[in-house]
Amino acid sequence: MGPFDGLDHPVRQGLVRAEPATIGKHPAHRTMRGMDNDLLVALKALADPNRLRVAGACAGAPRTVPELGAELRMPEPAVRRHLDRLVAAGLVEATAGVEGTPTHGYVLRVDAVHAVGRRLGAIEADDPPPPDLTWRDGTPLPPEEAKVVRGFLRDDRLTTIPSQEKKRLIVVRYLRDRVFTEERPYPEKEVNQRLALFHPDVATLRRAMVDEGLVERANGVYRRSS
Repeated sequence: MGPFDGLDHPVRQGLVRAEPATIGKHPAHRTMRGMDNDLLVALKALADPNRLRVAGACAGAPRTVPELGAELRMPEPAVRRHLDRLVAAGLVEATAGVEGTPTHGYVLRVDAVHAVGRRLGAIEADDPPPPDLTWRDGTPLPPEEAKVVRGFLRDDRLTTIPSQEKKRLIVVRYLRDRVFTEERPYPEKEVNQRLALFHPDVATLRRAMVDEGLVERANGVYRRSS
């Protein structure tokens, strides 16, 4: 089985990148949290699908430009351009010659492939945990309820109003605490403005809070239920 066999292999998924020897040694080159400039260059090296094909064809024994061009049905100048980019990224290396000839061969650096996979996994593992979701009094939501709320929030806005009653109640209770932060009357206009920060369908959210007994409404004025 070759280094690219298996549907779950990073090369098959288009995620394989090389890790040049300089990666991680230049903190000043950080362009994203946990990712330095050298790694970013390597990640971009296989963004082109044809370059990915060239890299895959270089797995195993060294391959020459003519061999790659014939196998991939790609013009040799294009093959050379892709190889130059791959070599610069540290993903492919050139050999001195093929079968005693002066012709250069190119071979995939499988060790670099594996190293980049580990590096990307480490970056993901370093992601900080999401901040705690809390009720108005600062008490954290129970883990299962927090999981439900996070499933419907993106950038602190609702992606959709849950259709399942149990989940809708959890989300609406959380929004009630975000909107009705004080023990005072709230005119409907203010309620709409506050709810609109989370979702444009303010009428449905307002009605759900009333129906669930979370807020009380009288003469266009809303209060938290005691």
